[in-house]
This record gives sequence, structure tokens and C-alpha cells, in this order.
Amino acid sequence: MERWTLLPISICILTICQSRSIDNRTWGLTEGVLKFIREASNHFDQEPPDTQQLLPEYDFIIVGAGSAGCALANRLSAISDLKVLLIEAGRQENYAMDVPLIASFLQFSEANWKYKTEPSDNVCLGMTNRQCSYPRGKVVGGSSVLNFMVYTRGNRRDYDNWEKLGNPGWGFKDVLPYFLEIEDMNIPELARDKRYHSTGGEVTINYNSYRTPISEAFVAGGRELGHRIVDYNGETQTGFSFLQTTTRNGTRWSVSRAFLHPIRNRKNFHLKKNSLVTKILIDPVTKSAYGVEFINNNKKYVVRTKREVILSAGAVNSPQLLMLSGIGPRKLLQEKGISVIEDLKVGYNLMDHPGTIGLSFILNQSVALLFDEVIKDGRHLVDYLYRHEGPYSVPAGCEGIAFIDTKNPSSIDGDPDLELLFFGTSVSSVTTVHKALGISDIIYDSIYKQYEEVHSWTAVPLLMKVKSRGRILLKSTNPFHKPLIYYDYFEHPEDLETQVVGIKTILRLSDTKAFQKYGSRVFDEPLPGCKNLPFGSDSYWACFARNLAAGIWHLSGTCKMGPTSDPDAVVDSRLRVYGVKGLRVIDASIMPVVPAAHTNYPAMMLGVKGADIIKSDWEVLVT
Repeated sequence: MERWTLLPISICILTICQSRSIDNRTWGLTEGVLKFIREASNHFDQEPPDTQQLLPEYDFIIVGAGSAGCALANRLSAISDLKVLLIEAGRQENYAMDVPLIASFLQFSEANWKYKTEPSDNVCLGMTNRQCSYPRGKVVGGSSVLNFMVYTRGNRRDYDNWEKLGNPGWGFKDVLPYFLEIEDMNIPELARDKRYHSTGGEVTINYNSYRTPISEAFVAGGRELGHRIVDYNGETQTGFSFLQTTTRNGTRWSVSRAFLHPIRNRKNFHLKKNSLVTKILIDPVTKSAYGVEFINNNKKYVVRTKREVILSAGAVNSPQLLMLSGIGPRKLLQEKGISVIEDLKVGYNLMDHPGTIGLSFILNQSVALLFDEVIKDGRHLVDYLYRHEGPYSVPAGCEGIAFIDTKNPSSIDGDPDLELLFFGTSVSSVTTVHKALGISDIIYDSIYKQYEEVHSWTAVPLLMKVKSRGRILLKSTNPFHKPLIYYDYFEHPEDLETQVVGIKTILRLSDTKAFQKYGSRVFDEPLPGCKNLPFGSDSYWACFARNLAAGIWHLSGTCKMGPTSDPDAVVDSRLRVYGVKGLRVIDASIMPVVPAAHTNYPAMMLGVKGADIIKSDWEVLVT
């Protein structure tokens, strides 16, 4: 069963048993299943194997096979004289995980760390136990295996700001070549823009091959409201668009498939799976990192490095591991009985792009994605198994995106502070998805349950210029205990104000002719915790946002990059941990300010740029 999970088999059985349209297509479905099994087997063989005989010492040890770590391992191991070890806490990626439509359900799997924020009195009030969920990838490929495959880079001003904050070499002119290096743009009309796009890189970009009529309404509605249709990864960002996705041939194109599968036969590259790094080994006298400890199958191992340990474990696990190893806020470490090696602001500056889920709209025509209908119609499964087309190729029902500068909405070259992420489905349209999102049963049963068989859509307003900050703290010195995540998304009042602007923008979108063609109207059952407020008022929507606030999984900033003059900085512009030799952090945790982008692709950029920084510092060249 290592090659295969029961999920695809379950889908097939469910389809055969429930479909009212399968009749004479049973043979076609059977052939399609066999084709999928062959692809899954090939996928299994393409991922680098779990190394059984580790070397006692490597030139570089990378912790975390996520978006940054996989890209970094690819580039460093291209130098044949360097021995590179990549350690991942999770298991092998499975081909079933790469069926786009079922992305939401992966949150229930062992491939998810299943983090939650600590209970809050201000946000996540409508979530179970007042906790927001934070899915993070515990699998080869990291969160690129769980995400919704959204491809964005961010605004050029974001990276120019990194440079202005005292980080030379991180302006847009410096990072754009790396974005282009790894891009394989498969959308012909966008690929013609050679300044902002390229082909031949590892990461394949496509539009969804299948579109619902309601997604067409999203783009048309944006135009009605005065916005442009734009390539948001081109020269300017503000406007509406269908979604550009990290997919190939209708399947998820994870960072493992992009960066690790091609190097599976490199003799100087080893991958260790199902292995939790519990400590960075640091000489307390010289303050030099010389290796790591990790647990595999309940047994402790030690592996050493000749050059560096590099943390690419993400904005939760990288700060946790630093603190467990004696690098972090002195007071916190001393309280936990951890010997302090370096007093740094590890775990601070936590950022995300928070939004509000659950703002849903009923339709009077069957023009959206109703999950049960898709499952019951065997034609859709046959379409996907044979050609990787149809509804199963739509990432979690996500079809469109818009970037808006609410301060200058008419500006062609705006600096967006708001994103609208459009889904041709909603919380009520996908069985049990509310549990994955963390919405309490009380909220779901009172509002959404009644619309389970009704076509509907939703859009999530996301804050791009978030001012509130959270923090990661150690729960204990046990590396198997999840750290504490504190994040009041709307601690800064301006964040809540912008969120309300986003909600009202979506309501205006629903009122456009494009949406009214399908009778779009908002779910108007008042939220239980907001019934004391006039429905539709700003105060009501602010209450709605506090109840159904959600992080969009763009955790970043907890090992902040900055100059020595910045008291909050953890790493310098070369991504080296201050005060400790032979130790770097290369992942989204180093972002001083999160860009106006879904962080998957920027994290890949960090990996390839970080590799060049390392090669320059060690004066090694590709041979």
C-alpha cells in the first residue's frame, strides 16, 4: 500500500455505486482507473527514495523538504563535489494528493501538521474552540502538496521594500531573475511577455482547463466594477483574472515533482523521510553548528556537517527548532530550562494574509461546483482519469483572483492591499469541508447546512498589507509538542477596517449584471454571534469577520531578515543566523514583510536565490 492510498479507490467505488450516468461507461471507468494506477506507480518511482545508509557527514544538511528546501536541495546538489542531505519529517508524496479538486480533504490526512492558533477572544470566534486551523505540509513537498496551487509572486514594491529595510540584494530587480529561472509558463498569451515570464523552468504554470460559468461571471463582474483584466504576475498586479496555477496536465505540480524528481539519481544527494529533527548541534564555545539530531522510527540519529545546517522547515517549525537548540528570546528559553546560545527575537513578527471565510452566495442555476454532483456523475471521473480534465482538475474549486488597491482603486499600477480569492463553490457545497476549515458545528448547522444541495459561490477577502503581528512560542522542550501560535489577525484596527471593505466589495460584485444573470444573493441568515447587530451594516460585517476569520496559510516572518541595526532581526541579508556560524534559515520565516502573494512561489525563489548566496559565500561553482 506504500504506492497507493485508498482514496482514489474509494472515489471509484463511490462513483460506480452512486452514479446515475455511468451505465455503458463502466468499462471506460475501469480502463481509466488502471491508467491512474499506472501513473501513480510511476509517480512513486520518480520521487527520490528514502536513504537507508546515511553518511556520517555531509557538506550541507537541509531541514525540511518544502517549497524552499526542495528548490535549495536541487541547486546545491547540482555541484557534484558537494554532499547534500535533505531531512523531512513527513512521508512520501502520493499521486492521489495531486488531484486538484480534493485539495481541501488533504487537511484530514497525516500529510498535515494540523496546527491551530491558541484560543482568542477577538478572532476565530465561530471556529471550534475559538481556534483557527493552520494546515502545514508534513510530507515531501511540504505545503505545496496541501495548498490550492495558486501561482503569485507579489508586487515589485514588496521586494524593493525588503531592500529599503536594510537587506541589500533583495530588491525586485534582484529577485525577478530567480522567479523567471524556475518558471515554465504554459499560458501562450502570457508566455509572449519575455520580460516577466519564461519557459523551461521547473515549475509549470497553467490556467485551469475547466471553468464554471460562475467563474466567467467573476471576471466579467470585476470589469463591470471598473477593474482591468490583468496578468497579475506581469508588469502590474491590480485587476481581475482567472487563476494561474502550479499544475501540469491537470495535476498538482508540487515542489517535489518539480525539483526532486529530476535529481533522484544524483549520487551526492540523499533524502531522509519520516525523520523529525529535534535539535541543531551547536558548539557552545565557538557557537558553530556542526550537525543535527533527528528521530526516525523511535530511534535517535546524529549526522554532522562540514559546512552548514540550513533550516527550511517553515515559519512554525524553523523558529521552534531554533528555540529548542538555544537560539531565541533569552527570557523564554531560560523559563524552559534551555541553555541560551544566542539571544534573538525568534518567533516574533508572525504574519499571514488573513481573510474571512463563509461569505457565500446562492445561485438559481446549476453553474457552480457542487461536490456531491461531481462525485455522482461518472462522466467527470472518466474525463479526469483519461484526460485529466473536467471539475476534478479545479484546485479545491478555486478559479479566480483579484488584486485591489483600496486606497487608489482606479490606479492602473496600484499597490494592492486586498486580494479576492474566488471559488466556484462554497462551504455548503463540499461535504465536511467546514470541519477542515474549523467552522463550528453550531455555525455550520445554523447557516450553511440548509444550502448543501444548492449551487453557490464564495470569495475570500485577504489582507495583503497586514499590520497585526503574531508570535510562535515553545509549549515545552519536547520537540514532539506543537508550539503555541498566537495571532490576533485584527489586533490592528485598520486590518479589520480593510477586511470589511473587502466584504463589501464582494457584495457589490454579487450585484453586478454578470452575477445577477444567475440570481446571486448572499446567504442572509444572521451569524449566531452577530444577531444583535443590523444585518449588512459595517458593524455586522466586522463581527462576521471576527467570527469567521481565517489564516490563508501564508505564515511568514518568524526568523526575520534584517540588518544589525534591527533589534528584531534573526538572520542577515545572506540568511545567516546572527551570532552562530554554519547556520542559515532559508524559507518564508525570513520575510521581513510578507509580500502581496501566496507564499509558495516566493519560497521557491528563496530556495534558488539562497543556493546562489551559499555558493558565493563558499566560492563554489557548478561543475
